[in-house]
Amino acid sequence: MQLALDLFIIFSLRSIDVGISTVRIVLLGRGRRTLAAALGFVESLIWVIAVARVLSGLQDPWRMVAFAAGFAAGTYLGSLVEEWLAIGQSLLRVVAPVESDQVAPLLREMGFGATVLNGDGMKGEVRLTLAVIPRRRVGDAITRIKAANPEAFVTIDHTDSITLRRDTDVRK
Repeated sequence: MQLALDLFIIFSLRSIDVGISTVRIVLLGRGRRTLAAALGFVESLIWVIAVARVLSGLQDPWRMVAFAAGFAAGTYLGSLVEEWLAIGQSLLRVVAPVESDQVAPLLREMGFGATVLNGDGMKGEVRLTLAVIPRRRVGDAITRIKAANPEAFVTIDHTDSITLRRDTDVRK
């Protein structure tokens, strides 16, 4: 019974620590250093506890299996949490034939700025609509775009935005 409990604890701790690691890495990429550092502290503390449990019973290979399985589960769990948090912004690019319905008014109605550029596509003139929107609203925006203009081709990039002021020297 004690072994089963230890295996469960090792698996759970490892799942949590790797899940936190996944989110921490995303936060670092989004410039949230303070929160990432705090998560790094918690992550490493949990890792030490999990490793200590494994090392206390090296004669039992099931502890190592639980550790490895926890890593895999934590990777999956972390990606789900990151997707749920949807930290940051996305750049939406919508390419559609000029004669099809415009999506810029729809995006503006949803509260987003939208910039429209005219272009020359493979099959004629196209309209390129650009909008930067919060990641957590991407699904809703795409659903509405596809309903309004089924011919639209949509691409998404995760992005960061900065505001340059006169007193900002970007060469620093």
